[in-house]
Amino acid sequence: MLKRYIDRLKVEFRNYNTRRFSKDMMAGITVAAVALPLALAFGVSSGADAAAGLITAVIAGFVISILSGASFQISGPTGAMAAILISITSKYTMQGVFIVSILAGIILLLAGILKFGKLVNVIPRPVITGFTSGIAIIIALGQIDNFFGTTSSGENVIQRIFYYVQQGFDADLQTVAIGAIVVLTMIFWPKKLNARVPSSLVGLVAATAISIVFKFDVGTIGAIPRSLLPEIRFSFTAFQISSLPAFISPALSVAALGMIESLLCGTSAMRMKQGESFDADQELVAQGIGNIIVPFFGGIPATAAIARTSVAIKSGSVTRLTGIIHALVLLASMFLLSDIMALIPYPALAGVLIVTAWRMNEWSAIKNIFRKYNRSAVFKFLITMTATVVFDLTVAILIGIIVSAFIFVMNSSKLKVTTSSVRNELLHSDENDIEEGHEKTTVIYITGPLFFGNAEKLNRQIQNEIDGAGKLIFSMRGVPVIDTTGIEVMMDIVRECSAKNITVNLCGLNDDIQKRLDLAGITEIIGENAHFFSVDRALLAARVLKEI
Repeated sequence: MLKRYIDRLKVEFRNYNTRRFSKDMMAGITVAAVALPLALAFGVSSGADAAAGLITAVIAGFVISILSGASFQISGPTGAMAAILISITSKYTMQGVFIVSILAGIILLLAGILKFGKLVNVIPRPVITGFTSGIAIIIALGQIDNFFGTTSSGENVIQRIFYYVQQGFDADLQTVAIGAIVVLTMIFWPKKLNARVPSSLVGLVAATAISIVFKFDVGTIGAIPRSLLPEIRFSFTAFQISSLPAFISPALSVAALGMIESLLCGTSAMRMKQGESFDADQELVAQGIGNIIVPFFGGIPATAAIARTSVAIKSGSVTRLTGIIHALVLLASMFLLSDIMALIPYPALAGVLIVTAWRMNEWSAIKNIFRKYNRSAVFKFLITMTATVVFDLTVAILIGIIVSAFIFVMNSSKLKVTTSSVRNELLHSDENDIEEGHEKTTVIYITGPLFFGNAEKLNRQIQNEIDGAGKLIFSMRGVPVIDTTGIEVMMDIVRECSAKNITVNLCGLNDDIQKRLDLAGITEIIGENAHFFSVDRALLAARVLKEI
């Protein structure tokens, strides 16, 4: 892996010059402009504070960019991670979040070393789409208090909704006005200008200016420390080994989310930046190391972000220096703009997150799922989205995969069995002449995998053909696989036929199925000359034997 990483760097920086550096510089500045409001917003929405989000963007952006499995990955705090952290923060405080981040980092590091990078490919696309939509719902609903100026209680979104239903909902107009300014700005800001000046940044500046000028009574994010070593950061003295088991489950959730989001981001971005490959295992190593380091600076768990990564690519990013420069620009803003950032209203950040949550949804994929009305895809999407909102995010993914596997098994269990009696009047007389005398011969065509889910169906249908039969010809060219149950059923059928003096021929078996049936002893019962390439060969062989 180390050799692959070094070779990648050599290719990436081959013929690097000032012109390419200027592209990286401009792309890095552009990405930083996009990342700044998002880092502040995700820091607050995670249950930490704006400073934690900004520090995460700096440290993760710098460390993970250096070690990443591709030149284009930009990492930092994300909406999906903030959604999962809010419950962890409320339950375990920030020290608990730091421990979870380190444990999740270790899990990701081991996953990369053990080459688990391709595991994300086993997750069906409707499950991922439903997962993303569920996270978007959590993010949007989680901003109700900040956007409307209300107060609620509860560890998750569902509990807060019930709180609103029971206690009522009283919005503050000034707070709503500030949030609405950001939302409207992000919606109507021209796309051409957005490429240079992000709408989220414009919305934050406008909302903050209006709040200051008109002296709105709304909450602000407060002081941003001019330090990468704030008072609240991971401390070994606050960690007790006896409490470690309690953090295993949330760490697995954070690690699973980090793996899914980072690898999906890399796969998607690789298609955008054609000509460059993506090393999934190296990316997991980078994410692991980054999440182990971040807590020591007071940051929260990070992952690769498709929004910032796509901006980097569209801005002309050439190498991973774009991510490093973006981190350095954010660090400079922490020192130079901290007094201004301290005045940003909470509802303004809520507005950024609500629009971001809307845009997180993979609308084109969702339209395709419902437009084609693939019932299994619709069900996978809906069940995963609902489970994401109601349960733990990792549980939602597991539910989605289990449901997908169940649907796959059900669809795969469809076995088609058709029978056809050989009619002498339909047999042609030519050079491949087939002798008459097949009145008691039945051809059985089997199509589909033969396994425990459908083997009994075959057995039931064959029973209708055995009585009075002289010969059964099984055409199994359409059977791709067979399991132990399928083999046992075939053996039972053959034994019954042998007991009733019914000849059995097998046609069109693939090599694997024939080998497994031979090992089960089927050839000993039906004879070595009972295997044929096709049905017509079996019928023709009967003629030859008769002549002999």
